[in-house]
Formats: sequence, structure tokens, C-alpha cells
Amino acid sequence: MLKVEMLSTGDEVLYGQIIDTNAAWLADYFFNQGLPMSRRNTVGDSLADLVSVLKERSFEADILIVNGGLGPTSDDLSALAAATAAGVALVEHEEWLAHMEQFFAERGRVMAPSNRKQAQIPAGSEIIDNPVGTACGFALKLNRCVMYFTPGVPSEFKAMVDQQIMPSLRERFTLPEPPVCLRLTTFGRSESELAQSLDPLVLPEGVVMGYRSSMPIIELKLTGPASQRAAMEAVWPEVRRVAGESLIFEGTEGLAAQISRRLTEKNLTITLSEQFTGGLLALQLSRAQAALQASEVLPAQADTLNAALEYSIEQRLHKQADIALVVAGAEAQQINFALATPHGAYGLGVKFGVSRHALSTRQEVCAMMALNILRRWLNGQPLESDHGWINVVESVSR
Repeated sequence: MLKVEMLSTGDEVLYGQIIDTNAAWLADYFFNQGLPMSRRNTVGDSLADLVSVLKERSFEADILIVNGGLGPTSDDLSALAAATAAGVALVEHEEWLAHMEQFFAERGRVMAPSNRKQAQIPAGSEIIDNPVGTACGFALKLNRCVMYFTPGVPSEFKAMVDQQIMPSLRERFTLPEPPVCLRLTTFGRSESELAQSLDPLVLPEGVVMGYRSSMPIIELKLTGPASQRAAMEAVWPEVRRVAGESLIFEGTEGLAAQISRRLTEKNLTITLSEQFTGGLLALQLSRAQAALQASEVLPAQADTLNAALEYSIEQRLHKQADIALVVAGAEAQQINFALATPHGAYGLGVKFGVSRHALSTRQEVCAMMALNILRRWLNGQPLESDHGWINVVESVSR
């Protein structure tokens, strides 16, 4: 099996001043291509440290993706480190220099002299096109390892990996078939409870059950080699059965995207009124391009479930929407969810159990609960279900 590694560079990454989203994205992307990573390293803006780790990994890894350090400033050291490790000089790539000058000219700007640095790559290396920005990437072979150097800007990095590096890897290596990964996401049950129910399940050889907890959801993943797809699909109904009423979606579609699709299928529009959730519902549904007629965010105030239900009915008529979803009330008293639809209005009043979670987490839990109530109505299911450490204390319908 190919040994695939990543090296992230930059003091801001090493010291935690920014989150290394590129590393998480690449690990997932490569895994789905059949290239699971065996190691990830991070090095700051130190030429000596960069050279040292490049030399070290060149004897261990087959493929190394180096991310960051290709900008025009003095702390961008990746090209120099690569040249030093390989024992070659930096050379100016005239075609890329012309490309950068055109890039700036098309935007009515003059290229700063410092940008010339971005056209300097180690002698003998292979240029990697950057279709988004000004920093070209490059590839070189050092000892046993093929190294690909990429800029740190996520939009540039992702485009280069997908459009340039992955095709290059397919040409250089015989890649394994991507693994099969069956996924479902649950809401309202604990990871330990789900694991206890699934532990007795007999899995096919080479197949593992994984759990990903990200409050307020738990994702279940059945992962194995492509040769075991049929056996995995035979086991999967039992995983669904264990998930039961807590299952909110399968695959990677996401709950908001599922709701958006169902609203479109049913030709329904929705309006939102949020207090405790502070706009989280509108954010998620608008990003999923749901048929959102209107939305509002109001200050939290103590109120009754009946009042929230009345308000949802008024909002549905006033905003001329098919559905109105209201999250009202104050956490210290009771949080009320009200859903007005063409076929009736429904409400649930809830209170939090003992929780040490931060306010932002409690808001996300309530937003997920509101979306789940909407999902259940769209799918013809009862609105009330088990929600873990949120206790349903009151329900009404009209």
C-alpha cells in the first residue's frame, strides 16, 4: 500500500492561530480516492525545520503533499526548503511569471516586485497549475518520495488537488479501488447507547463500524473494502434498525439539504421566526437553497406554547407561506417549537436537562430539533420523538 502523508506549514497553523481545514479536507478526499493517509505533520516558518522534515519524509513516504509557504513574503519558505533539501537552485519560471503579470493586468493592477518570488521553483521540478490564484505549485522527486507543493489558500489548494495532483497520481501509480463507506446520522441518542446496541453485530471481514460524535449528532459509518460491498449492504439494514427513530439522514446530504429537497418536491414555501436559535435555522436552510419565504430573529422572552402556536398561524398567513416554523420562549422557562402547516398546527414545549454545554451548543441542539420536527412532518411521521437531554414537557395541536 502506498504511504501517503501531508505536511502543513506556517507558524499560524503550528500555533493554532488558524484551524487547518486543508488537512481535514485532504484526509477525507484522499480516503475516498482509496489513498488513506498514514501521517500528518506540521512545521512552522523555519527553513532548517522544513528542510529537515522534507529530507526525513523523503525516505519514508511514497507521496507527500506539502501545503502552504508559497506566497510572496519573507516567511514563505517552501520553495527554498524544497530546493535546499534536493540540493538544487531556485529558477524563475518565465511562463508563470508572464501568467502572473497577466493576472494582475486583467484586474487593473500592477504586480508588485515581491510577487516574482512566486514564479521561482526548484530546478528540475514540474510546475503545477493554479487555476485560482498567483502561487504556482510544483512537484519533485526526492529519494523515494514524490512531493507536491501547494499554496495554503483553501480554494486554490482544493482546486489544484482535484484538477492537477489527483490526475498526476493516477498516472504515476496504480491506485487501489476506493473503499466503501455507508453512513447515517442520528440525533437524540448517545454514542455509548448506539455502540452498545451495535457491538453484537457480526461484521464482514475487513469491515469496521465507526462513530463520529459532533454535538448534537452522532454519525455511524460502516467502512470496508470495495470487495465487501454486497456483504456490507446486507448488514446495513440492521444498522438502520438500531438507529431507529433517531435516524435523520443517510449519506452526506445533510438535514437542511434533505428538507430543502422535500420542500421543493412538495412545492412548499416556509417562513421562520427564531428567538433562542438566533438565526441558525435561517442560515442552514438558506445555504441549502430552501424555499424560504421570510425569516426573523427576535429577542428571547418567556411565553406559552399556545402563544407560540398562535404566532406560527399568524406568520403563515401574514407571510403568505405554506409553512411557518417558530422557535420561541426563554431557556430559563421553556423553549417552544411551533409548526403551522396547511393541514394543522403543532407545538412542543421543551426544557433542558442538566447540561454543562455552552450556549452555542444548546442553540445548535435546538436548531437541530426544530429541523427534525420539520423533517418528521414532511415525511408524515409523528413530531414528538426522543431528544436525549431535552425533555418534552408539553404538546398541543390544532
